[in-house]
Amino acid sequence: MQAQRYELKYIVPESVTQAVRSFVSSYLQLDAFAAEADDYSYSIHSIYLDSDNLHTYHAGNQGDRNRFKLRIRYYNENPDSPVYLELKRRHKDTVQKNRCRVQRNQLFSVLAGDTGTLKAEDLHGHAIFCQMMHQISATPRAKVSYQREAWQNTQDESVRITIDRLVRTEPCFDLNLVTAMKNPVLVFGQNAVLELKFTGRAPNWMLEMIRLFHLVQTGGPKYAGGIRLIGEQHFTGQRYSMID
Repeated sequence: MQAQRYELKYIVPESVTQAVRSFVSSYLQLDAFAAEADDYSYSIHSIYLDSDNLHTYHAGNQGDRNRFKLRIRYYNENPDSPVYLELKRRHKDTVQKNRCRVQRNQLFSVLAGDTGTLKAEDLHGHAIFCQMMHQISATPRAKVSYQREAWQNTQDESVRITIDRLVRTEPCFDLNLVTAMKNPVLVFGQNAVLELKFTGRAPNWMLEMIRLFHLVQTGGPKYAGGIRLIGEQHFTGQRYSMID
């Protein structure tokens, strides 16, 4: 379980991200995945789960200060790579994420309640994810993919800055964990989503960066933004199965 943290989001043009990279490199280091990439970024793929009436989508649109998201995250199609059940909850101004690591070939059985292949540290994440999934009868609704450049404080991970580019989404009603997309839309066009994440108090240099680049805080909802662009009717009214 991740500690509660603050997340500030900004939609920015690519020219600003280059300047941000230069600035933050004086204070943070690339995370392990970004450091291995030639272009400082790696792929992230998520399948978002929601109810048929799009409960979590509408909670976000209405500004519910106690809302949550359910997603299954993966990074590639390697059958030996794990996938992650993620529950992201907002309480007023802070965000908390629960994560459960799952062997890819065990995903369906784990979602059905089989915890035999899970490590002890993943049991709580599994329990709370499944609880919220069943509470709203959530099933797959959308796939979201993007390229992430991530910088962080390597000592305690209390500060993290991410730049997400080419955010794409499309309706998705199964758990086929492929990276290709059929007919996605670019949620923010050629702009990127810049997120400043920190626990406790924002460091002074981060406040200076906000002032220096004239950053204006806004929402950057990848899942909800895609639904708004494509239309709610394309994400509801289907029949689904969570059984392999």
